[in-house]
Amino acid sequence: VQLQASGGGLVQAGDSLRLSCAVSGLTINRRPVGWFRQAPGKEREFVAVITGSGRSTFYTDAVKGRFTISRDNAKNTMYLQMNSLNPEDTAVYYCALDWNQYFSGTAAREFDYWGQGTQVTVSS
Repeated sequence: VQLQASGGGLVQAGDSLRLSCAVSGLTINRRPVGWFRQAPGKEREFVAVITGSGRSTFYTDAVKGRFTISRDNAKNTMYLQMNSLNPEDTAVYYCALDWNQYFSGTAAREFDYWGQGTQVTVSS
């Protein structure tokens, strides 16, 4: 199973980015997928998750109203639309996939497969 994240880059505060994560080797259909991030000197933290059905999404408070997670099961790909970026969003962003076909929560330990990370840098 491989997760390939892309779409990161260097942007200015207020700009937008769209991250993508293409999955191969396992269908994401009915499986929760999520995004996490890790800033320099900090632990990896939860950003967003979408349930296997796609009907429910959850976000960390810091990104609510600015980020949107989505999925395209036909393309076996997940996305993270990030708007109104600010310097505090600077981090390496990781996509993640839960093997189980039910939602277990937002903790990193619930996810079995991880992408390699894509760097997002927001300048002020």
